[in-house]
Amino acid sequence: MKITELINNVKISMDGSELKKNIAAGKMVINDKYEKLTEQEIEQLAKQGNFAEDWGNVFKNKNINLNRIWNNYFYGKVILSNQKGTLKFEGIDRNTGIYNSSLANVFIDEDVLIFNVNMLQNYIVKKGVVISNCKSIINSPGALFGNGVEIPVAIETGGREVRIFSDMTIQMGEILALNRDKKDIINEYNSILDKYIEDIKFDYGIINTGAVVKNNVYIKNSYIGASAQICNVTRLENTLVYSNNEEETEIKDGAYVVDSIIQWGCEVASMGIVDSSLLTEHSHVERHGKVTQSLIGPNTGIAEGEVTASLVGPFVGFHHQSLLIAALWPEGKGNIGYGANVGSNHTAKAPDQEIWPGEGTFFGLGVNIKFPSNFTKAPYSIIATGVSALPQKLEMPFSLINEPAAEYEGISPAFNEIFPAWVLSDNIYTIKRNEGKYIKRNKAKRSNFVFEVFRPDIVDLMIEARKRLSSVSEIKDLYLEKDIPGIGKNFLLERNRKKAIETYSFYIEYYALIGMKRKLEELTASGESLNNLLTSESSDMRWEHERNILNNEFQEKDLKKLLELLKSKLQKISDDVKTAKEKDDKRGKRIIPDYEFSHTLVADDGFVKQTIEETEKELADLDELIKKV
Repeated sequence: MKITELINNVKISMDGSELKKNIAAGKMVINDKYEKLTEQEIEQLAKQGNFAEDWGNVFKNKNINLNRIWNNYFYGKVILSNQKGTLKFEGIDRNTGIYNSSLANVFIDEDVLIFNVNMLQNYIVKKGVVISNCKSIINSPGALFGNGVEIPVAIETGGREVRIFSDMTIQMGEILALNRDKKDIINEYNSILDKYIEDIKFDYGIINTGAVVKNNVYIKNSYIGASAQICNVTRLENTLVYSNNEEETEIKDGAYVVDSIIQWGCEVASMGIVDSSLLTEHSHVERHGKVTQSLIGPNTGIAEGEVTASLVGPFVGFHHQSLLIAALWPEGKGNIGYGANVGSNHTAKAPDQEIWPGEGTFFGLGVNIKFPSNFTKAPYSIIATGVSALPQKLEMPFSLINEPAAEYEGISPAFNEIFPAWVLSDNIYTIKRNEGKYIKRNKAKRSNFVFEVFRPDIVDLMIEARKRLSSVSEIKDLYLEKDIPGIGKNFLLERNRKKAIETYSFYIEYYALIGMKRKLEELTASGESLNNLLTSESSDMRWEHERNILNNEFQEKDLKKLLELLKSKLQKISDDVKTAKEKDDKRGKRIIPDYEFSHTLVADDGFVKQTIEETEKELADLDELIKKV
């Protein structure tokens, strides 16, 4: 999404929001006209142990069966509906009805099951809802359900604040956080949000169709979506919970959620804490995980660790005790290892520093990342176990940063060793596997992701990195950032500089040749001419990018020979995937006596076998294509 598209997309999201539609429908329900109870109906309810502050304020919604309303207290305006069906609750078909509860200013729809609720106040309870064994479910007039809460993204002291709303996406949050100089757009967004907030103000909360709300201590000023499961929470306050039949949201097992928005398919469980945050669709917080003042992207999970003042994009794995503070990470697709301290944002003056981790960054076990740091131009890099990294800007994609293997004269012991392109040369298994893994694991329906790793913007970063590595003014045994801009606060050995240049070149060429293959397949299928394919400009932006690289990288213009070269590259990548896995197997067998009996070895590795099979098919397809060229 471009910044110019932000306002229009926000308007569309707000106009079509489930919350806004349900609030409008709720206002119609409350303002409708209802019949008062007859004397006989009041007498029956009284005999069934029901009490009312004023029976004149208890109404019925059309014809009503009162036989399932027992031992309740009614305060203020209470609207009752027919209870005649059954609901499956905890594996048992239960008769619907209202039992042993206190209700104040509520609308109760048909066929609900409410029992043992100390106080249900200022709520619309829709059809099929179960509410049981809850102490307090209260809504204050004008509650906003988390809308408008301001989150200090990336800078704890302020500077990139984002105000959240019910249907916000992570891309919207990214644009608002990154474009602080566009005051007119920021102001327009805030103005639209203020109008939206006025539209959703209502005297009642809503518990939507099919929701289950049971065994909870305290719920206040919260909107609960259809089919949501709110069970055994300690606190749910000023929070919106979106949910539906296909994407049930669960907040359960000791969870604490306040001043937040929880979107479709999310889970907050096992004593997870979410405070002043936005969880976008299909993200989760569990096992004592703590998320405060943060935006969490789709398919990202926080468990045991802590995230504060951060915008975390999709598919980030964060499953151990570790720390992430003041991160602007919209690209996501990375990992935080156990004990990682990505949080040195305090300079002893103020916690006003930040980190931009970049796409696919892997923070290893026990790393210590000092701020400010920017790895956005080093996608899919790995910070190895135990590394303490100085503040820096890294611009070498697919790098490994590791502790030095030896000491070098004149090099600060605080500097680490960098291996540009190492992830491509020595661990391509991870890159290729992740592409497929994220596609399979994606549950989000409202967000679009780019799963392709070798795409134009990343290839351009590789080209720039190779240019810097190749442009050294003097060949040395060892280089610093003053010699090669972009390697950060690290040193680079000459042998690794040469290897990185070769590796970047291999994958730059691979990307362009894959593009040529795709273009040739399109043209041969349509019967178009292949003449001057590499020299003629086209309106296909992707192909133009690939075509220019082909012309820059290769003197050879014979299409068949270039396709033969692609075959060799595909075979090498397949072999490298297998080799990367074999390294683990060999090491494991040396160290663990029964490794081969308890671990999946390369011969049985599903991804390796899939890669080999797909490569064989691609090679066969290339042979057929070569015949047509």
